Amino acid sequence: MHPDDSPDQRLTPRRPGTPSGDAPSAGRPTGRHRGVGRRRRAGRDLLATTPARVALAAGVTCCLGVTAFVCTREDPDAARRPVAEALAERAADQERASRSLDRAATRGATPTPSATRAAPRTPAPPPRPRPVAGLTPAQLENARIIVAVGVELKMPRRALVVAVSTAMQESRLYNLASDVLPESNRYPHQGSGSDHDSLGLFQQRPSSGWGTVGELMRPAYAARAFYEALRDVPGWQRLSVADAAQAVQVSAYPDAYAPHERAATTVVAALT
Repeated sequence: MHPDDSPDQRLTPRRPGTPSGDAPSAGRPTGRHRGVGRRRRAGRDLLATTPARVALAAGVTCCLGVTAFVCTREDPDAARRPVAEALAERAADQERASRSLDRAATRGATPTPSATRAAPRTPAPPPRPRPVAGLTPAQLENARIIVAVGVELKMPRRALVVAVSTAMQESRLYNLASDVLPESNRYPHQGSGSDHDSLGLFQQRPSSGWGTVGELMRPAYAARAFYEALRDVPGWQRLSVADAAQAVQVSAYPDAYAPHERAATTVVAALT
């Protein structure tokens, strides 16, 4: 027993042929293999340290830089190509974003008159006839009806003047009902009179056969009835306006029509 051996070693008998020291273990390499294992463990321990890791990373980076430099020297456009592609892609993205903003602004903006389809125009109402010969709009409208009916019947202009002069004297160119015939008030009218059963613009009487109350209260019918009666007067074209009117109306005041001839001529000229 060696003096430096431990008590356990001192009590453990050695096998013949086994050198002193640690007994061989089944899991521990022996001889030169044992030295290799120690070196591997030492290498792993060294790589586990921070300085070793930093050195290794620096070496890899250096190698990659050298590789990139060599590739760049061999192909000068290799480094610029990814940059150019990135710039082109960025420009395309900016253009798409700009188009999107333009479309959004176009949807939200008020369209300009040039880009907007013109809205259909509402037809303007016909202009009101200007006052003629001091007539009110209602009087002038009744005169227009009298003239229109004469034109439809192909009556000469002188007949139109005779008809307008007559209506000016008989009703002042208003469509009048009759106080004697309450039925006449049920029809559109512009006043009333009390001269027997006389009605309308020409103060024609239903009792004399001019027509029914409803017919005579229509200005167009009353004008037609007057023109047909004037046409039946022999040689009426050679008569004065007052005499032609009297021949149709058979009024108690035959000279009352003459003062209206000038105003009636002005009205007919304005409406034809």
